[in-house]
Amino acid sequence: MKKRKNMDNWLNTLRAGVLGANDGILTVVGVLFSVAAATTNSFTIFIAGLSDLLACAFSMSAGEYASVSSQRDTEKSVVGQERLILETQPEDEKDRVARFYEAKGVHVDTAKAIADELLTKKDQALSTVVSIKYNLDLDNYLNPWQAAVASLISAASGGIFPLVAMTFAPAGYQLAATIIAVLLAVSLTGYLSARLGNGIPKKAMIRNIIVGIITMFIHYYVGKLF
Repeated sequence: MKKRKNMDNWLNTLRAGVLGANDGILTVVGVLFSVAAATTNSFTIFIAGLSDLLACAFSMSAGEYASVSSQRDTEKSVVGQERLILETQPEDEKDRVARFYEAKGVHVDTAKAIADELLTKKDQALSTVVSIKYNLDLDNYLNPWQAAVASLISAASGGIFPLVAMTFAPAGYQLAATIIAVLLAVSLTGYLSARLGNGIPKKAMIRNIIVGIITMFIHYYVGKLF
């Protein structure tokens, strides 16, 4: 159970990282294209992109921390409710545990014996019930700090792709270099998100590329307009 929960934490951290990287890429390139369309001053473009990269990274991190913290609070609340139910309705919980094992093919008498054994000790009883009913591990709640740090680093790392391309590409090729960098970066995040979510990599990559193109198109012409 502990190994499974550790894997949940790891996958949650990876998910936050991939989403953070994708948001960092699109947010920074949006600002870069808007500013680049409005001015040719390289320093202004760079400062705007860098400022947005930092703002995006910290806002993504804060949002991920709040989200996972909320989920963790919910888990703890559920555990508190189950602790109360065990104290007031122990037989009902024992029946639920027994039915759980019966559903797995265990003989009725054996399932009842297992339930009796597991719910004998108070701490073990609570751990058993929350595991069976909610798939939770008392010793390993989701970690909001892991998700926050992963989101901070990944959002900043994602935003570096368009920022570096726009800053260091030869004069006259900044937009083309940035477009290529963004399309490669969002293709990678699409692929990783699909692999983590057991999705179809090709479909996710195409979706991310389309979103990236639309993002650059809209922000460029907004910059031109203003």
